[in-house]
Amino acid sequence: MELQTISEVTKNYQISTRTLRYYEQIGLLQSVKKEGYAYRAYDPYSLKRLEQILILRKLRIPLKEIQKILQGEESRVAIAVFQEKIKDLTNEITALAAVKAVIEQFATFLKENAEVEMSLGFLADETILQIMDTLPAAKTNLKEEITLNDLNTADNHLSKLKDVRIVYLPPTSVASIHLVGGTAEYDTGVKLQQFMIQTNLAGKKPDLRHYGFNHPNGVKPDGSDHGYERWITIPDDMEVHEPFAKKKFSGGLYAAHMIPMGNFEEWGWLAEWVNNSNEYEPNWGDPDCMNGSMEEHLNYINQYHLSNEDMDKCLQLDLLLPIRSKLSK
Repeated sequence: MELQTISEVTKNYQISTRTLRYYEQIGLLQSVKKEGYAYRAYDPYSLKRLEQILILRKLRIPLKEIQKILQGEESRVAIAVFQEKIKDLTNEITALAAVKAVIEQFATFLKENAEVEMSLGFLADETILQIMDTLPAAKTNLKEEITLNDLNTADNHLSKLKDVRIVYLPPTSVASIHLVGGTAEYDTGVKLQQFMIQTNLAGKKPDLRHYGFNHPNGVKPDGSDHGYERWITIPDDMEVHEPFAKKKFSGGLYAAHMIPMGNFEEWGWLAEWVNNSNEYEPNWGDPDCMNGSMEEHLNYINQYHLSNEDMDKCLQLDLLLPIRSKLSK
């Protein structure tokens, strides 16, 4: 039976080790430990399951729904998920088709009425009603046969971000917890929860913010050199004790994009947006710390008392990529 290491899987399937570890953490995927291997690997069954997960992700099926599909023993579970997704997509397609038709009619109207002054006057109620009366019923025209290449092309198009925000994070004091090896991300989360409770930080700093990042990313197949660091903002005069360290976050400008927990492939989408921007460019930092990129755990002040498993079910993250303006050069 042919096995693939985590390094081979990430290369062959263009997926990050972080994503693979998360799929295992939530029970979507399993690696195996075989005699003669110093680390965990993936067998053909696991690889086939990974392919199914990746296809469902390209179809925009949320991870929690993918869990229902792959862990359910009856086809009705998958049918219910797909039917709900079809309903959502149908509503979206109909709405977009109506918007497209109106814009096409506006363009036609302006071409045929060259004397109309370019002002908001052409959007008067009477004009809009006349145009709406001429709109055809919304239609969709999809190919009868969709190939995997078609799906990949659609995925590439849909992966173009349109909701990136530019945010400035002010300088602030933070309490830092950093671990390497084992389940660093989970363990730092537990310690941060304990810190929040023991210090009553929510009462002392109700505007607290929580950031996290790989430190380092790690290159070993068994993940023993993978680390994670978490920051929680604290009052400037607050002292902290080991295993926490007090640090100063210098702040800065970031491109921000929100994801539900687990959608880590969208890091690549955000990086592509920044690289293609006419106004901004990356302002990379320490390569051992995700080049200065971070994940902000949104609404953490209302979730820190939950278990890590329950938190992951509702957690939203802001992906934060450091940038600088091209215009200020």
